[in-house]
Amino acid sequence: MNNEELIKIFEYYIPDPKCSLNYTKDYELLIATVLSAQCTDERVNQVTKVLFDKYDLKGLANADIKDITDIIRPCGNMNRKSIYIKEIANRLLQEQNGIVPNNREYIESLPGVGRKVCNVVLANIFNENVIAVDTHVERVAKRLGLASNKDNPLQVEKKLDKRFKDKLGRLHHQILLFGRYYCKAKNPLCEGCKFREICKYKNENNW
Repeated sequence: MNNEELIKIFEYYIPDPKCSLNYTKDYELLIATVLSAQCTDERVNQVTKVLFDKYDLKGLANADIKDITDIIRPCGNMNRKSIYIKEIANRLLQEQNGIVPNNREYIESLPGVGRKVCNVVLANIFNENVIAVDTHVERVAKRLGLASNKDNPLQVEKKLDKRFKDKLGRLHHQILLFGRYYCKAKNPLCEGCKFREICKYKNENNW
């Protein structure tokens, strides 16, 4: 199956791909993405509605850390994440005039921010041609033979980048959402799937 055929199928399943995290400011997406580690986007959106309604960036920098911890508790790992939030807010204010820069090295230097979080920010705020490999993207890529089962997330990212080149921004959300709603880790919706002919999961499970 060539790239055009693959993209056409992703378009069929996810015709309106967009970020699942709610935000109105660049730092809100950054913080929401940090909170999304080991947490669903739905729960993060519930938490950030309270957090961002109460605090702007300066407010977060000066907030009582216990209050931040209490608000973000449903996201898990709240003690560490609350520290990340305060430090991110302080650094952005002190070093970047409160603006998230289009600078991978700087963004990845922020606490709680790795390559995946950085790629989400770069793709959504700056329309950079990058793909964030989370568990959904990794699972779909491996099941469809776009990456090897032994590949780590960075290797998966490089293979998708090499194969799809300038299509990654839109495709990122399509692969992620396809994995979340169709090609699920447990009980994937395999019956009638348009990727069946190339799916390793189907072959391994004798569908």
